[in-house]
Amino acid sequence: MDRTETLLTAPAAPEPPTAARPDEHSPPTRRSPAWARPALAILLLATGLLYLWGLGASGWANSFYAAAVQAGSVSWKAFLYGSSDAANSITVDKTPASLWLMALSVRVFGLNSWAMLVPQALCGVASVGVLHATVKRWYGPAAGLIAGAVLAVTPVATLMFRFNNPDALLVLLLVAGAYATVRALETASTRWIVLVGVLVGFGFLTKMLQAFLVVPVFAGVYLLAAPTGLWRRVRQLLLAGLAVVVSAGWWVALVELVPASARPYIGGSQSNSILELTLGYNGLGRITGEEVGSVGGGGARPGGGGGPFSGQNGVLRMFGGEIGGQVSWLLPAALILLVVGLLLAGRAARTDCTRAGLLLWGGWLLVTGLIFSFMSGIFHAYYTVALAPAIGALVGIGVTLLWGQRRLLPAPGIVQPGTSAAVPAAAPVAGTPAGDPLPASASAEAAGPRWQRWRPLAATATLAGTLAVTVWWAWVLLGRSPDWYPWLRTTVLVAGLVGAMLLLLVTRLPRRLVPVVLGLGAAAALAGPVAYAVQTAATPHTGSIPSAGPFVAGGFGRGGFPGGRPPGGMEMPAGGQFPGGGQFPGGGQNGGGQLPGGFPGGGQFPGGGQNGGGQNGGQLPGLPGDGRNGVPGATGGQGRPAGGGMGGLLDASEPSAALRELLEHDSADYTWVAATIGSNNASGYQLATGEPVMPIGGFNGSDPSPTLAQFQRYVADKKIHYFVGGGGFRANGGSSASQEIAAWVAETFTAQTVDGVTVYDLSAGTEAS
Repeated sequence: MDRTETLLTAPAAPEPPTAARPDEHSPPTRRSPAWARPALAILLLATGLLYLWGLGASGWANSFYAAAVQAGSVSWKAFLYGSSDAANSITVDKTPASLWLMALSVRVFGLNSWAMLVPQALCGVASVGVLHATVKRWYGPAAGLIAGAVLAVTPVATLMFRFNNPDALLVLLLVAGAYATVRALETASTRWIVLVGVLVGFGFLTKMLQAFLVVPVFAGVYLLAAPTGLWRRVRQLLLAGLAVVVSAGWWVALVELVPASARPYIGGSQSNSILELTLGYNGLGRITGEEVGSVGGGGARPGGGGGPFSGQNGVLRMFGGEIGGQVSWLLPAALILLVVGLLLAGRAARTDCTRAGLLLWGGWLLVTGLIFSFMSGIFHAYYTVALAPAIGALVGIGVTLLWGQRRLLPAPGIVQPGTSAAVPAAAPVAGTPAGDPLPASASAEAAGPRWQRWRPLAATATLAGTLAVTVWWAWVLLGRSPDWYPWLRTTVLVAGLVGAMLLLLVTRLPRRLVPVVLGLGAAAALAGPVAYAVQTAATPHTGSIPSAGPFVAGGFGRGGFPGGRPPGGMEMPAGGQFPGGGQFPGGGQNGGGQLPGGFPGGGQFPGGGQNGGGQNGGQLPGLPGDGRNGVPGATGGQGRPAGGGMGGLLDASEPSAALRELLEHDSADYTWVAATIGSNNASGYQLATGEPVMPIGGFNGSDPSPTLAQFQRYVADKKIHYFVGGGGFRANGGSSASQEIAAWVAETFTAQTVDGVTVYDLSAGTEAS
């Protein structure tokens, strides 16, 4: 195979092309500018500072995953399966690869917030570095730096690279997959395209089918642009597909082939099947909204959206409400630059790298973005971190391409993929700086007099217009938080419009002022996302629904619901409480006390209990105890609801010292020191004590794990010491096993109250009454 050189950045002095050598994948030999490496070092150091600064303030972050990390750090079986507890009763509702990194770190450094979250931050720094390397390879160091910087300061990226959800590792693996695709495209390399399959397969082991959203893009671009024959391309893609199956399938096969009695229950499934979880709750169910056992799905609603955790779907979803401020700051610019870049590529050769790169990143953005926009199942704003690398890459590539149009003759020594003939060097056009980049695909057209007359002006006008659109959109997004640094909104708009006007005049300005104009434009375009990113890094985030940036009207805030109320028509009970004593973050109120449509049970409390003006009129069937309003565990230690946010569904419980001491008593004599409904409810007790706590029903409390008969057998065998009231919901056709267990406990054992939390001692066996 012939060696492929960098497409865009030409050296200050032409160098002769290097002779081609077969099967070589080393980087191009053309020297980067002197500033390139120091600039990259500054970018990576600044990214590391942003992602590591005050990292421990978020504590356990998402306690659902933190408990699984704790379990995996003390039990290799829990490590392998991604179990919620070290006694391996049930797994988290995702594949476990992201937990492996954090659990290994905790094994080395001990259980603490830093040991858990630092691997996530390092995934973020690595993602920025790999994205830079990917874009730089074809478009030069300036494009790579822009791409890396945009990813680094995207608010949702700052959030998720400081959090313990699976998205951090997923983004790194997919960006690495894009890099391997670029390398494979250069020389039609089988090794590199197979590596793409391996990386995507491990992406599946990180967050299941979301990793496959880029597969049609990677495969399609390779099939189009790889410099080899069609049938060889097809064979190589089949090998890459096999690599996906092997790298992801070994774990799936292990789970399916090991007897259910020898492994934990698969959380999020109703039949203890990883295949059901993959294709249902975490697969097609997210698209259709039919997620059995989910609190937030349930099919599409009138007017769009799929439930209380899905929001309004449609083509503008990425721009609306809370989601816009997470990721869309430069999304309009990315879309504009994608279209313009493809126009510049024109009728280039099939193997043209300029067009191939635009299709790669543009396809990533469009396919993933459209699926996120129209899915009717559960959708959270933080999912959009998957769009950030593509947005950064398109902005870096597009800005570089347009800026390069000021030079109308091709850069010397450029080699197209699959060839060894370099484009001859030519003198720069009078009045343009030497060394400005120009894509090889444009070289033939650029030589003509007509193109020389209008192409630079059109490119400059497009850059100025894109900057103006970007700062206008930043002005809109900042306006959604009108009380948060209101001066920033006007400053960004004015500076950006001034920068856009100066860009139009850039050819008439003194050369020494050009960097000032470019700096002004870049500062205006990035000021909004940088401010949001810094605010995100300075703010602790916990719970299952984190959100970047300041409070936004209509947004979720830092783990709660928009305006303190759940979306999708789901109304609050009077007083803002839910079963288990939990409250929505922010303490949202509902004077009517009705739950029309959006609440599990069709407007009633689980089991049919009614809410009569703030009183439940008795206990909620299936939830033992006699707490306030008939709800067990109405208050927890340290002034927090014992069930955590939303009855333990969204956040961890925080046990008082007295309750923690009770749970730790004689802990060595039991497999589980306690059991409680819902994984988040259990996670708080487990993280506080360091001992296994059984999360009955998994995340939502709606999985049939354990069944009532299994739970009764555990109690008879004295494997569970306490049952703690509160937590969990039944919704969308899930199992009622958790309610049955709770009702049986309430009928069979004597309740006691510890700092407002209802606790049952199960150690006496079923003879107690």
